[in-house]
Amino acid sequence: MFLIVDDDLAIRTSLRLLLKQAGYPAQAVATPAEALAVVRAAAPRLVLMDMNFSLDTSGQDGLMLLAELRRLVPQVPVVLITGWGSIALAVAGMKAGAAEFVTKPWHNDALLQTIRTVLAVREAAAETEPAEAPARQRRQLDQQFRFQDIVGHDARLLHVLRQVGQVAATDAAVLIEGESGTGKELIAEAIHQNSPRRAQAFVKVNLGGISASLFESEMFGHRRGAFTDAKADRVGRFELANGGTIFLDEIGELELASQVKLLRVLQDRTYEVLGDSKPRRLDIRVIAATNRNLAEMVAQGRFREDLFYRINLIAVRLPALRERAADIPLLTQHFVGQLRATYQRPSLKVGTRALHWLAEQPLPGNIRELKNLVERAVLVSGHDELGSEDFQTNAQPLPARALAPGELPPPGTMTLEALEAQMIRQSLAHYEGNISRVAKALGLSRGALYRRFEKHGIPYDAAD
Repeated sequence: MFLIVDDDLAIRTSLRLLLKQAGYPAQAVATPAEALAVVRAAAPRLVLMDMNFSLDTSGQDGLMLLAELRRLVPQVPVVLITGWGSIALAVAGMKAGAAEFVTKPWHNDALLQTIRTVLAVREAAAETEPAEAPARQRRQLDQQFRFQDIVGHDARLLHVLRQVGQVAATDAAVLIEGESGTGKELIAEAIHQNSPRRAQAFVKVNLGGISASLFESEMFGHRRGAFTDAKADRVGRFELANGGTIFLDEIGELELASQVKLLRVLQDRTYEVLGDSKPRRLDIRVIAATNRNLAEMVAQGRFREDLFYRINLIAVRLPALRERAADIPLLTQHFVGQLRATYQRPSLKVGTRALHWLAEQPLPGNIRELKNLVERAVLVSGHDELGSEDFQTNAQPLPARALAPGELPPPGTMTLEALEAQMIRQSLAHYEGNISRVAKALGLSRGALYRRFEKHGIPYDAAD
C-alpha cells in the first residue's frame, strides 16, 4: 500500500486514481498527524507527500513529517511533491532523507516512472553482497551482466559492478565519481548495456567543452535561421538520446548559466528546439560523471545544489588504480592482448618482473596512463617479451620539440596528455595569453581551460 499526504483534496484524488490505474493501491490523508497514525499502524511501501500544508507555507510541517517518517520507517522511500518555486525546500527534503522529488504540475508518466525507479533502487539496495572469492564473484557477475570490457577482480571494482548490475534495470539518475582515467565512460556504457534501453542510443556529451553561449544549440538543437550562424537545422543531443541514455561527462565543468537550463530539462522532461516554440517530451536515462568534488563545489556556490540532488539519486565512486593495484597485471595483459592484433605482433607478452614493477607504480593518470605506458613500450621496444626496463625507459614523456602547425608527433614519442599540454601552451603563446581566445580556439569553456592549467601544471601567471 502507498501513502499519499496532501492537504488538497483534488490532488489526493488525482494521485490516488493515477496510482490505482498503475496497479498501486493507495491510502490518502490530508495532514501529517493522519499520516503518522497510518504509518504506526502498518508501514506503507512508499510515501508520496507534499511539503506545504494549509496552516504552514514555510514547509516546516513537511520537514518535520519527513524526519518522523525517517525515524519510524527508515526503509520506506519518500517522494516529495513541490512547486517549482519551492525547489530549495525539496533539496532540504533530499538532505533529510527523501528518495526523490517531483514538481507540480507533474506529468503522469514521469511521476510513475519516478516511483518505479525509487522502488527498484530501494529493492536493489536491500540486497547483500556475497562472500565468495573475488574470482568467483566476478564470474557470477559476468554470467548475469554485460561487463566484458571491464577488467579486474579487486573487491572495490566488484562492489562497483554489483552497484551497476543493481541499478541498470531502473531509470535512476546515476552520478559516477572518480579521478581522471579511472574508466567512468566504461561504467556509464555498462549501465546502458545492462538496461532495458540497451537497443536505443547511448549519447556521450563532454560538457566541459560546451560554453554557455552554445549550450542550448548543442543540447536542444536549432532550426535554420534561429540565430545569425544557424545556416541549417541541427539535431540536439537530447533529441539524439531520446528513448535511450545520455552520458553527461565532466558535469562539474558546466557553467552556472547552463546548469539552470539543464536542471529545467531534467526536472520537466521537456525542451524546446531553438527557433521552434513547441515543447518536446523527453524520455531518457541520465548518467553524469565528474572528477570534481561536486558537494564541495555546491558549498562554494559553483554548482547548483538542486541540480546536484537531481543527478545524484545513485552515486558510484570508481577507485583510483593505486587503490586496486592487484588489477594492474590483469589490465596490462589485457592491453597487450589488444596491441598484439593492432600491431600484428602475435608473440608479444610481458615478463613477470615487469608486471610486478608496474603494480608498484603510482600511476596518477590511472587506467589511461597505464594504457599509454604499455602502448609506448610496445612501439619503442623491439622485444617480444617486454621487461621492466622497457617500461622504465618510457615511463616519462620524451622531451618534445615544438610542433609545426598541423604536424603530429611520430607514434610513441608523445602521449595524448603531453600533446594536449603542448597545444595549450602553444595556443597561449599564439594568442598572447588571452584566455577567452584560447578557450574558444580549443573548444573549451574558460572554466574547463583553467582545470587543464591545473592538470598539466601550467602556471596561472602564464595565462594572465
